[in-house]
Amino acid sequence: MKPELFETMVRDAIDSLPREFRERMKNVAVLVRSQPGRVRRANAPPRRRDAPLILGEFIGVPQTERSVFQIPSGPDRIMLYQRNIEAVCDSVAEIREQVRLTLIHELGHYFGMSEEQLRDV
Repeated sequence: MKPELFETMVRDAIDSLPREFRERMKNVAVLVRSQPGRVRRANAPPRRRDAPLILGEFIGVPQTERSVFQIPSGPDRIMLYQRNIEAVCDSVAEIREQVRLTLIHELGHYFGMSEEQLRDV
């Protein structure tokens, strides 16, 4: 799929979010990358060969952990990995839905939800 079409799907997914969520998204960039880089963050565990593909990633400080005493370090980022999302989908419709689900999952981390809490959503 062409990157432009994938980015349009991401914009559509953002636009489809409830207004109250979009209004609470402050200083967070939603970016598309082909796939995750080889460099992992220091606090990330090593990836096992049998581990599922990483479809998206929140990079930043969750809203629930912010303090007025912190020095701003730039915008938080939500990364969506196009090739990995395409690899787990069989159709354009599935890609569109997976983009939306991955975006919602990573926004959950932005708002401070854990993996366990997100499984219940």
